[in-house]
Amino acid sequence: MMMSEIAKDRMAHSVRKRGSVSSLSGREFRQKELHGNTKNSRSTVSYTDEPSQRDNASRLTAQMENTYQLGPTKHFPAAIVNHILKDVLTNYLQEEQYEPELCRQMTKTISEVIKTQVKDLMIPRYKLIVIVHIGQLNSQSILIGSRCLWDPKSDTFSSYVFRNSSLFALASVYAVYFE
Repeated sequence: MMMSEIAKDRMAHSVRKRGSVSSLSGREFRQKELHGNTKNSRSTVSYTDEPSQRDNASRLTAQMENTYQLGPTKHFPAAIVNHILKDVLTNYLQEEQYEPELCRQMTKTISEVIKTQVKDLMIPRYKLIVIVHIGQLNSQSILIGSRCLWDPKSDTFSSYVFRNSSLFALASVYAVYFE
């Protein structure tokens, strides 16, 4: 019966990581091996450098200390975010014509760009939600509403509406403080 290549690799990896630690010096250890002298021997500890599943779980979870901070030290800058929304929507959509497939991809791209630029402001402890709507501008109306459960002292939002000759876009950024 032949071992598969994966099993051979695992076995070789396992053999390479195993070893032992002895309290004897290298010279004393070699003399003991050659002469079989066990009279003044010291203990030897074997080890394996493969962590168990329990070790992996303990490495992944980080214990965080409570800060007992109930409010933000730096409030969300809605005015700066409004400028970001205006710049991004204008740059991406100024010359675009409404095409459903293109606009579907543009909503994803624009929302990621906005989220990245707002995250670059490095406002601590705020969770960000970015929503972008793009639709055809064809003498119809639309009402877009949203509801959230939040603390009006620390949570806020920013939005901007863009229009050109063939489409409209609404971008909203919700900033919810994470206690």
